[in-house]
Amino acid sequence: GDWDVIALDEPTNHLDIEGITWLAEHLKGRWPRSGGGLLVVTHDRWFLDEVATTTWEVHSTASGGILEPFDGGYAAYVLQRVERDRIAAVAEAKRQNLMRKELAWLRRGAPARTSKPKFRIDAANQLIADVPPLRNTVELAKLATARLGKDVIDLLDVSVSYPGTPDGRPVLRDVEWRIGPGERTGIVGANGAGKSTLLGLIAGTIVPDSGRVKRGKTVRLGMLDQQSGQLAEIADDLVRDVLGRLKTGYQVDGKELTPAQVLERLGFRREQLSARVGELSGGQRRRLQLMLTLFDEPNVLVLDEPTNDVDIDMLSATEDLLDSWPGTLIVVSHDRYLLERITDQQYAVLDGHLRHLPGGIDEYLRMTARRHAAEASPRPAEPEHARERLSGAELRNVEKEIAALDRALVKLSGRVNAKHVELAEHDQSDHVGLARLTRELRELEADVADKESRWLQLSELVESGG
Repeated sequence: GDWDVIALDEPTNHLDIEGITWLAEHLKGRWPRSGGGLLVVTHDRWFLDEVATTTWEVHSTASGGILEPFDGGYAAYVLQRVERDRIAAVAEAKRQNLMRKELAWLRRGAPARTSKPKFRIDAANQLIADVPPLRNTVELAKLATARLGKDVIDLLDVSVSYPGTPDGRPVLRDVEWRIGPGERTGIVGANGAGKSTLLGLIAGTIVPDSGRVKRGKTVRLGMLDQQSGQLAEIADDLVRDVLGRLKTGYQVDGKELTPAQVLERLGFRREQLSARVGELSGGQRRRLQLMLTLFDEPNVLVLDEPTNDVDIDMLSATEDLLDSWPGTLIVVSHDRYLLERITDQQYAVLDGHLRHLPGGIDEYLRMTARRHAAEASPRPAEPEHARERLSGAELRNVEKEIAALDRALVKLSGRVNAKHVELAEHDQSDHVGLARLTRELRELEADVADKESRWLQLSELVESGG
């Protein structure tokens, strides 16, 4: 519509990374900063950084709700909030010092009390009453984790099909993936690409049509799915009763905490512990589901869209927890901010294949952009002989070349990163040296682009069956 102002409530929900990127670019072009207005409620921090010039924080206090403005997007908001909290901490330190002096003055003995002015007594009592509650922060980095051996989970030439898929093609085809101990992997892909199917294979809830899934003997897998199915059976139970059935204590930073205390540190208020599970909001159920999963002490943690129905404070708390979690972590998410923080490597599900992304999510977006551009371009008619299907041997050779390209791209990505570091650390007054390093970097990036294009070409060949 031809609106001067548009308000969007969680517009990135149910969008994949490509869709979120497109929406951000569209909004910046349709409602530029110099004209028109855009109001967005979102928990997607990357999106907020892309489209926002001002961020409003809404939070509740004992006296009511407060709206506090900050300049810029999410990153700028975080920096300003840290500075605000620092100033508040200094003010609190001064207040505590003044409170100690007032208390000392009040305690100078009964005979002197009658001569103390009433306003001094009232001021001291007000200082004591104004002591704020402790801020709830996550301190769960030391949750006990079961031992994990060298063998974790291997997907060996795995394929999965569902009835009614286009052209009868498998959702996942010939997937080879060896998951190592301690690996932290993010999975991206378009909606319906097969990401949840991949997680089902890992979790053992989906059986492959061909190939096999091999699990290590010491693997203890915990899974956070999108359906919150594990909460259905306890919907009528009080949250406090659910926690009471768990182990009685947890060591967090050397302190013994009850399950209720741990959940409170993830943002539950004490009164919410007396609510029934079925009465909780989506975000509260998500927190409870995550905590129940973690309390089982898995050493392989699989998360399917963990940011759904979760606000930014809870996202930060979850990231703080997962950032130091020592097991194997596999995350499917459209939240690139989360993926880039808590995972060390990313894979994409593309046309039924699992594709390593040495260049991260930016590489995935470049690949999909080139693919869309190629699909939009008219193709010359191929001669009949060119449309002949490849033989089985030829198809295997193509798949071997794809695997070789994957390995080459991993090495090239490392060289590109090293060249960036070398360029940043080089003497900035050495213009000749800087020009040489820049030229070498461009050559490496061109090599990456060529190999990615070849990978896409071969993938399309395999996709079409040769």
